[in-house]
Parts: sequence; structure tokens; C-alpha cells
Amino acid sequence: MTSRTYTCAIVGTGAIAGAHARAIAALPARARLVGAVDVEPDRVAAFGAEWGVSAHPTLADLLADRRPDLVHLCTPPGTHLSLALECLAAGVSPVVEKPPVLSLADLDRLRAAEAEAGVPVATIFQHRFGSGAVRLRRLLAEGALGRPLLASADTLWFRDDDYFAVPWRGKWELEGGGPTMGHGIHQFDLLLSVLGPWSEVSAVAARQARPTDTEDVSAALVRFDSGAVATVVNSLVSPRQTSRLRFDFEHATVELEHLYGYSDADWRLTPAPGAPDPTPAWGSDPVGVPSGHTAQLAAVLDALDEGRTPPVSTADTRMTLEFVAAVYASAFTGRVVVRGEITEGHPFHAGMAGGGAPWPPRRSGPSDSRVGRTT
Repeated sequence: MTSRTYTCAIVGTGAIAGAHARAIAALPARARLVGAVDVEPDRVAAFGAEWGVSAHPTLADLLADRRPDLVHLCTPPGTHLSLALECLAAGVSPVVEKPPVLSLADLDRLRAAEAEAGVPVATIFQHRFGSGAVRLRRLLAEGALGRPLLASADTLWFRDDDYFAVPWRGKWELEGGGPTMGHGIHQFDLLLSVLGPWSEVSAVAARQARPTDTEDVSAALVRFDSGAVATVVNSLVSPRQTSRLRFDFEHATVELEHLYGYSDADWRLTPAPGAPDPTPAWGSDPVGVPSGHTAQLAAVLDALDEGRTPPVSTADTRMTLEFVAAVYASAFTGRVVVRGEITEGHPFHAGMAGGGAPWPPRRSGPSDSRVGRTT
């Protein structure tokens, strides 16, 4: 394997940009930050001074000044597609924060541009890359855990009304959705990376309390091609915050509880009575790698060094984003949605709200607890 140092730039210097900058700095022999972009001059100037890199007002200006290997897109979700297409046209790989785009139609357009440019796109789903998740997928593939039977993924977070004062938050056309799209996606993407292809979804969604156009709660019942069944709950109204996953296999229960990132200490394995004990295998390598942007960036650079498609590929991303669309489609129509159903021409292919949420647009006012299911 040939290793090199990759140059990186960051577009959008808000809060999440710091996680990307720290990940690059944590891999000094392999990655180097060379530039930053933001439409707010003072903010990008301060970010550039903090990290010792050039500051630019636009992506076009950055690309004219230098040609980085990777451009990390840390802007609001509604801007991701146009910026990623601009990167691909310049022959530069975009590394896109979640959610990567606002719809399956946008993702299909991005995948077509990726294929035409011959330049890979990676989506940030950093929970796949902690050593606990890597080990879990390996042991499942090796048969040490037996068949997956039942699972759950709960993202129970709390965001107050002031959180939605940011203009792009809580709007379908700018954020793409609520906690199903922008918050719980981390947990259930990890669930999907372990359990593989899902086959059907039945869901509800509700706007329970927050001044938002989107849902603030959703819940889904999911069936997988393997026969496993799972529940997925996403919330922004839960005062005791937690991110929780549980997998019940034939030979063991594997649990993870954390909030915004996990370490090996956050995992727990309970052997099934009378079954082969997978505990010794659970303690094997890899160990000691927390989930986060550094772990995923290292995996991206490994793939580039080896000439492989970097994770998380647009093909992997599509299965997760199709799941998001299926949750909304089921919640808003009252139907079970099967994988592969939402294609061009389907109301939920062009946007996660389909023909519109079953509650009126609203940015303020009293609570509205009607569930997002129509008959």
C-alpha cells in the first residue's frame, strides 16, 4: 500500500467544522488542512487564523487558488448538492456531512455526477468506524453471534425552541426533515451497517412540541432481508438524552449506549444461556478506537491509498437515505413501504415530505400532537 499526504479544505466553518479540522490535525502524516470557505468573512478569517490556513469567500475562489484532494462540506444540508457537484466538476472528492442531500432524487443526481467525473464521494456516518462497530460486524460475518433476530435504535435527544431559531432548521426545503433525517440518522445508519438490507418499513411521525415545519418525533418498525425485526425511534423532545442500540442475536445480546459518540467502554455483551459464548471473540481486535470523524477520515485515507472506494460510498448512503424516505412515506400515507419502491416519479423520491406533511406549516405557536399518519 502506498501512503501519501492528502490536502484537505473545509467549506462552512460552523460548529461541525471543528470536528473535521481536529480529525485532519490528528492524522498529520496523512492529511493536511490547506484552506477554508465561508460566506461570513469574519468567521472564515477567524477559522483560518486558528488553523493556519487560507480563507476564501466561495468554493470557486478556493478551487481557483489551490486544488485540494478532499473538500469537506460542513454547510447546511440544502447547500450540499450544489457544492458537491462543483467539487466533482473540478475533479475533487467531496466529503459530505450528513444528511448528504435533501432527497433520493438529489442523491441519484450526485451518483450520476460521481460516475461521470470518476471521482469518489464519501458521506460522513462516523459511528460506523469505532472499533466496537467494526468488531461487531466482523463477528457477525464470522458467525460468532449467530443469526440476528431483533434490534432497536433509539435516538432520544432534546432540542429546545431556540434551537429552531436558526433559519434553515426545521424546514423541509432547507434541512430535508426533522430528527429522522438529521439526528437519528447516525444511530440507524449504524444499525443498517450491521443488519444489512432492509425490506419493509411501517412508521408514524408527529410534531409534538417544537416550532418546526418537520416532525420532532418518529418511530418505525423495520423488517430486514435476513428476517430480523427492528424498531427505530427518533426524538428531539426527550429530556433524558441518550443514543441507544441493542442487537439480539442467537448467541448474545450486544448493547451500546452513549450520546454523541462512543468508546469501547460503552458496549456490553450478554451471552445467551446454553449457546456458544462469544465473549472471548468480543474482546479481540480491533479495540480502543472511539467513533468519530478521525476514525472515519483514517478509513477514507486507507481506501484512497489502496485504490478502493472510500467509505461511506454513495451506494451505502442510498440504502440509508432510502430508509429515511420510507419512514416519511409510511408515516404520511399510512402504508407499509418496501425497499425499491421509491423511485423516480414517486412522491417521496423528489422530497422527504412527499406531497406535504399532514400538519400545517408552522414556525411558532402552541403544541400540535397529531401523529403524522393519514388514512
